[in-house]
Amino acid sequence: MNNNKTPAETAGQPHFTILIIGGGAAGMAAAIAACRSAKTSGTPCSIAILERNVRPGTKIRISGGGKCNVTHRGTPAELLEQGFLRRNEARFLRHALYSFSNSDLLALLSSRGVETEERPDGKVFPVSGDAVTVARAFEELLRESRVDQHYSCRVRRVERKGERFVVATADRAFTADCLILATGGVSWSKIGTSGDGLAIARALGHTITKPSAALAPLFTLKAPPASLSGLALRSITLVATAGGRNAERRGDLLFTHRGFSGPAALSLSRDVAELMGESGNCALFADLFPEQSIAELEAELLKQARKSGTQMIRKFLQGCPIAPHKGFFGAAPHGTIPTALVPFIMRHAGLENDVTWSGLAKEKRQSLLSVLKRFPLGSVRDVPLDHGEISAGGVSLAEVNPKTMCSRVVPNLFLCGEILDYAGEIGGFNLQAAFSTGWIAGENAARC
Repeated sequence: MNNNKTPAETAGQPHFTILIIGGGAAGMAAAIAACRSAKTSGTPCSIAILERNVRPGTKIRISGGGKCNVTHRGTPAELLEQGFLRRNEARFLRHALYSFSNSDLLALLSSRGVETEERPDGKVFPVSGDAVTVARAFEELLRESRVDQHYSCRVRRVERKGERFVVATADRAFTADCLILATGGVSWSKIGTSGDGLAIARALGHTITKPSAALAPLFTLKAPPASLSGLALRSITLVATAGGRNAERRGDLLFTHRGFSGPAALSLSRDVAELMGESGNCALFADLFPEQSIAELEAELLKQARKSGTQMIRKFLQGCPIAPHKGFFGAAPHGTIPTALVPFIMRHAGLENDVTWSGLAKEKRQSLLSVLKRFPLGSVRDVPLDHGEISAGGVSLAEVNPKTMCSRVVPNLFLCGEILDYAGEIGGFNLQAAFSTGWIAGENAARC
């Protein structure tokens, strides 16, 4: 604590050099970085976190299905290219991801005994397979940094008075020289990310891009057939179409009782939400052979017809590779077309159950090709914001300095993490961005 008494303190308002609202990934990283930066410079600095939950890192504890996909492998440049597909967002995050990289994050965790491992798909998890180990490591770092921590403490109002911020909770007020907003977005309202920080930022003068779902499941107007619920299509391309525009992602797709989930659906959900907002509707399709053009796929089907004219199409599809690599149609790196899906392929293509290759007319072959390259999945009813792992939208990036995370609107206000208007792909990119933006926000707040 700062021992210099002020009128605010005398009136019962604790004063801090830096006050952080939000004790998630960004907020904890900001507190630890601020402490280290102040210690290095020899500058007295009191730091406090106000968190509405009963403990810090609530979202970390449930991320990755409770296993915590903490980051992604690769250089900062690779993370930006793979994880942040919108150029302006990647450009904004560039300095943060280079300043506090995935290597820096993993070294910090290792210093607290949390070892990590890379999976073949590039995702990085703690070896323990338990997200709690990551949250506890940051709790230890907060204690070591002597950060003043206030939990079950929801902020009701923030005002800028003179050179200070006055932060009011339900039963008390705090004052601070610098304020860091690290409250997250509006996904997972049940754990506290319900938009409090966005309301505070707006009240202080910031422009807010309306939040929308990201990394969320897709609910369809008509639920998939019950026989397909739980079915996974491996490495297909999911395509969303609305108003003459297309958006797509390559990855696994999971049929659910309300629509679709899995990496392809989650990654595409932000685009789908935008298409829904623009057109009011959005149709989904699956390309079961994303590495083959229609002409290449037709050549493979004709080859099969010449070789096995008496074979039933249904039997062929049941053993046919799904999403084979280009030039290796016979191999099945992602398995075969699920048997349960075959009757629906036949039905959409208008094929009888017992039709053979030799009995397949040209127009029916064209119909089959069309379905294999554009299998209809239905129309989207909703992209539920509260089911998203993160939310898009938030504080306008144009109003934040990407090299410091300092507001361009309010002096000594810093913003970091999901409160900002960016959203990354599935795979640990968003947690890394939260840690990175939080870290440089803390470092720079300590220099004010």
